[in-house]
Amino acid sequence: MTGGGDRVVWGAGLFALGRFADRVGLTEALSAAVPARGERAPVHDRGAVLVHALLVLAGGGEACTDIEYLRAQRELFGEVASDSTLYRTLTGLGPGGAAALMGAAAAVRPQLWADRDRGRPLILDVDSTLVEIHSENKEGAAPHFKGGYGFHPMICSVADGEPLWVKLRPGNAAANDIADHLEVIDAAVGTLPEPDAAGHRDGDDKSLADRRLVVRIDAAGCSATLAAKLRDRNIGFAVSARSNRGIAAAIRGALGDPDRWHNVPKRARRHLRRGSQVADLTDLVDLTGWPEGTRLTVRREPLHPGAQRSLFPSDNFRYWGFLTDQTGDAAHLDKLMRSHADVENAVCRLNHSGLARMPFTDWHANSAWAALAMTGLALVGWFQTCCLTAALRRAAPKRLRWQLWHLPALVCHTARRVLLRLPQQHPGAKALLAIAHPRWPPQRSARTPRAGPAASAPTPRSIPRPNRGQKLPRRTRVRTPTTPKRQNRPTLTPKRRLAAFS
Repeated sequence: MTGGGDRVVWGAGLFALGRFADRVGLTEALSAAVPARGERAPVHDRGAVLVHALLVLAGGGEACTDIEYLRAQRELFGEVASDSTLYRTLTGLGPGGAAALMGAAAAVRPQLWADRDRGRPLILDVDSTLVEIHSENKEGAAPHFKGGYGFHPMICSVADGEPLWVKLRPGNAAANDIADHLEVIDAAVGTLPEPDAAGHRDGDDKSLADRRLVVRIDAAGCSATLAAKLRDRNIGFAVSARSNRGIAAAIRGALGDPDRWHNVPKRARRHLRRGSQVADLTDLVDLTGWPEGTRLTVRREPLHPGAQRSLFPSDNFRYWGFLTDQTGDAAHLDKLMRSHADVENAVCRLNHSGLARMPFTDWHANSAWAALAMTGLALVGWFQTCCLTAALRRAAPKRLRWQLWHLPALVCHTARRVLLRLPQQHPGAKALLAIAHPRWPPQRSARTPRAGPAASAPTPRSIPRPNRGQKLPRRTRVRTPTTPKRQNRPTLTPKRRLAAFS
């Protein structure tokens, strides 16, 4: 093992991700959202500094000092700011820094969503997570309901996992805070493209809506007040039901009516156990105070080890239900609500992209860090949708880092160009070459036959095979030329060899 490899670089995949950010206009949007402060122009553009921070988070960074890994790769990333410059950039954003960063991502989203199908309703998922902090010096950190200490951010994302908004909250913030839910939903709707957000903002005319919008929340959002607020914004809702006397009485009343329960179809089962059934219990429960058209759907499935809490005590089934204002049969609505569990994957990806680590002591700086992690995850999702295929299009952050972002390369200068030579044995080299060269791997052209009588002669495969008992005419028969057999030569013994050379 020796040193001196000055032409070997690390992070060829991050270089492609940075070029993608420049191509879609995210660097310019961040530069406009975070203007430079002071009398003199800064050495490093703030948009470029923040894009490099996004690359650090995509590569697994957890602090401002991790930008030094990009700073050492000048051949790929150019002049990279120092960790102190990144620290001053994030701490200097102030109270509106997080909104400015997420607003920059919203400015890029319309062109990336231009080809999406708007015939189906747009589904948003709202959920909160806990961020453990092992320091008492961070502003806003507090004990939470699980006995830990840290923050309790709330996240809103699209059904496919793309995050739209994140709100950093203290650790002792309530999970069922209606004001926080409305604030996050309104902010997330404001970041949507105009064709999707029109008619769903607070105060908009409902006739302007061209696309339906549905919000899914767990039991923390089971509130008639929140449902009414969403109805005022022309937004549909689907919230998990809480256990209370009214729902327990409705389930008890439905037990004696076997015709009310229907088996879940196999296509709509999606990891459900056999024997699962759904029922519409709207007529058995009092929904006074809820918006008109609210329905109660309950699903029961056989008990199994590890089953969570049930809405109704039973020795044979686990009961779970939700309230919604959407139309359709019970099985379809149950599948729609069960897909809300995918928001846990989005939260997990966000935690692995920098949200699980709050490196600052200032509240506003940590809020900007959370917004930066959300923007970085959105950038990676856009890159996967536009540039990657097959399994990498749905890959988790860990696989992307090992297979794509950390890809090494060799820098070569030829014909006044700079080339990156990727190792052929690396599993991510083929995917990165397909991005740089859409026609990779090159297609081998068919060889043209040589001119001459041999080229015009038909091959045995080109002649149709005769049926059984049928003979082809003599003129169409083609005999395959055979190589002459090698003549048997006498074996030369040592005496015969000496005689032949004498």
